[in-house]
Amino acid sequence: MTTFFAILFYAAFAILVVGVGLKVAQYARTPAPLKIPTTPAPLTPAGAAFRVGREVALFESLFKANKPLWIFAMVFHLGLALVVVRHLRYFIDPVWAPIVWLQPFGIYGGMAMLAGLAALFVRRIVIQRIAYISGPSDYLMLALLLAIGASGMMMKMVAHTDIVAVKSFFLGLMVFDIRALPADPILAIHLFLVALLMLVFPFSKLLHAPGVFFSPTRNQADDPRERRHLAPWAAQLERERN
Repeated sequence: MTTFFAILFYAAFAILVVGVGLKVAQYARTPAPLKIPTTPAPLTPAGAAFRVGREVALFESLFKANKPLWIFAMVFHLGLALVVVRHLRYFIDPVWAPIVWLQPFGIYGGMAMLAGLAALFVRRIVIQRIAYISGPSDYLMLALLLAIGASGMMMKMVAHTDIVAVKSFFLGLMVFDIRALPADPILAIHLFLVALLMLVFPFSKLLHAPGVFFSPTRNQADDPRERRHLAPWAAQLERERN
């Protein structure tokens, strides 16, 4: 089992990093031939950057459009953030003081993450117009995240695992030293699901995470009267004609 998970996580990490890197490079190369910021929009590049920051941190447009959905999304994402921070202890030795202080809150983050995911899942089933546009991948991704959260909470609340050995395993992976992983069925399920998430991430709708930074409706300043907007390819064509 140790060898299997070592190979699995090396492959998953490589696919995650390369896949997301290629998609981000594709996003960066995609031209934006039109000035299309969603108005009212900032008038300066600095204001547009601040707007993107608000979108990432506060889901500003979702708050304006659908407040119940905004609540579900915030509960899930804030819970996920706490869970991720809590899990950093498995990759750092010694563990940084802020991460130690946040450890108790990570449990509540796991509960919030599951509650938010459950609400989002039920919403896709109950609201007819959302169910109509939902495909199998939408349900499967939510089910995968729910299974990851549930299996993680089971190791905390139901069947404890040897977290010292788990940390040793991941610290070893970071220096290419394969160390024994506890033979725990729930741990095996949890780790397999996490690796599966890493494998599918570059090919899923979860790419909205880096993609929001490249959305022209958000990252463009509303300044078409002050300066002419030209995509790089259009500027090149104009230079060739002149």
